[in-house]
Amino acid sequence: MENINLIDTFSEFKELKNIDRATMISVLEDVFRSMLQKMFTTDENFDVIINIDKGDFEIWRNREVVEDGKVEDPNRQISLSEAKKIDGDYEVGEDVTDEVKFADFGRRAILALRQNLTARILDLEKNNVYLKYSDRVGDIITGEVYQVWKREILVLDEEANELILPKSEQIPSDYFRKGDTIRAVVINVEMRNNTPLIVLSRTSPVFLERLFELEVPEIFDGLITIKKIVRVPGERAKVAVESYDERIDPVGACVGMKGSRIHGIVRELKNENIDVINFTNNIQLYITRALSPAKISSIKIDQENKKAEVYLKPNEVSLAIGKGGLNIKLASQLTDYEIDVYREADEDDEDVNLEEFADEIDGWILDELKAVGCDTAKSVLELTVEDLVKRTDLEEETIKEVIKILKAEFE
Repeated sequence: MENINLIDTFSEFKELKNIDRATMISVLEDVFRSMLQKMFTTDENFDVIINIDKGDFEIWRNREVVEDGKVEDPNRQISLSEAKKIDGDYEVGEDVTDEVKFADFGRRAILALRQNLTARILDLEKNNVYLKYSDRVGDIITGEVYQVWKREILVLDEEANELILPKSEQIPSDYFRKGDTIRAVVINVEMRNNTPLIVLSRTSPVFLERLFELEVPEIFDGLITIKKIVRVPGERAKVAVESYDERIDPVGACVGMKGSRIHGIVRELKNENIDVINFTNNIQLYITRALSPAKISSIKIDQENKKAEVYLKPNEVSLAIGKGGLNIKLASQLTDYEIDVYREADEDDEDVNLEEFADEIDGWILDELKAVGCDTAKSVLELTVEDLVKRTDLEEETIKEVIKILKAEFE
């Protein structure tokens, strides 16, 4: 009966954990031999025969026949009289092979063997999961939300393996409940306390790159290359693409007819704005495209220090900077250039550079204003107090005092 129960255990693990035949036999034999070593101090004279298909196994012991009264090691030797009980033809010096009945091991030994087997199989399965996902780092997986906690979400894949999506790797507007289907990219796999830890991400640029590969066949086929992706998850992203085939418009292919291709990506990313631009080695043109939708009047490039001074018409400055400074921040990350935005004054428009007010306004305040593209008096006065409070780290009272000083210049 114990034999049957143990074989049932083998079958369950083989079916549920999808362990291959050769590995299963190797583990079973190893477990049996470990038990034999504990019981008989050695397993060298034992043959373990396992038949997974039939759900059966046999253990045979080989012993040398010695004269009665000269048995020194009962595990390796058998007396002639005992050997003749098995077969009357045995003689001294011959080998006797007899089957060791599993039931003779005792209930405690059988229980220990089953526990050992269970532990080995579980360790093997954990290692299989680790190896599987080590090869899938950077791949998108689809899973089911099993548990939602404050700091992370537990996700189960199609084989019920546990994956973790930390709060820090979730898009700020993500909201999932138990049972929801979720898509994310595998970013890290490690063994922690002998258990595989598979970490997912929806904020990684790699996730956005894989989504483009799924939605745009030309990218998947290698006709279009994604050169670089920068993003502020849930807010805005910029994707630089390039095609080596002049007949293919990389931006048009990524966006699709009436935005059909990119809409699916935007929905998956909770309405994240995605700017797709043509990559070029011409840095002036690249920065111009990166600051889209703003229209650039002129650019001064400092290649040695990787800095760019961008001049725009007054009504284009806010577009270049973007909401919360996101547009200029992402453009700088995309081009690897530090971009400073300046307002281009009209020829017939009298204006005063903010530096002229250094004797009335503290330098750190002027620096705050210039950091958001306000380098002249009128560029500051064109914005409301509320806009300036949002864009800078200045207090409302400070801004009102600055506006008062600037207005006095034109009165």
